[in-house]
Amino acid sequence: MRHYKKYPNRRLYDTENSCYVTIDNVRQRILKGESISVTENSTGNDVTRSVLLQILTEQEEAGHEPVLTNRAIEQIIRFYGDRFGHYVSSYIEHSMLMFLKHQDQYREQMKQMATFNPVNAMKQMMDLWNPASAGNKSTDPNAKTDSKTRPGESDLDDG
Repeated sequence: MRHYKKYPNRRLYDTENSCYVTIDNVRQRILKGESISVTENSTGNDVTRSVLLQILTEQEEAGHEPVLTNRAIEQIIRFYGDRFGHYVSSYIEHSMLMFLKHQDQYREQMKQMATFNPVNAMKQMMDLWNPASAGNKSTDPNAKTDSKTRPGESDLDDG
């Protein structure tokens, strides 16, 4: 876990590398799979959540599509102070972990769906059921195709 200190001037200090970093540097670490923690230097309070929310907000302001819709955020807000709030938090976290676990499978399936062409699939099915529709291809795998030979002739007729 990478630890940062946040100073009153809003600057972030990377305690491991002993240098100031930008919010985008922190975002890049997260994208690489690192977890972070951020404490306010003057009070020692944990401000990780506010930094993470700032990253989300800046991504949306930069034109990236929001992951959470307004309606979803409203629902989350309604759970604050509710006795089910903890369960919702746990449910969302576990759902995300499960999604991440199967993310590669989801991406592959989505890629296949995006490249699926129903016309090509229908043509392949027709070719399987009707070999003659597959461009007059012979059903005999040993059949020889030679541009010099006309239909009905064979190489034995060269004689």
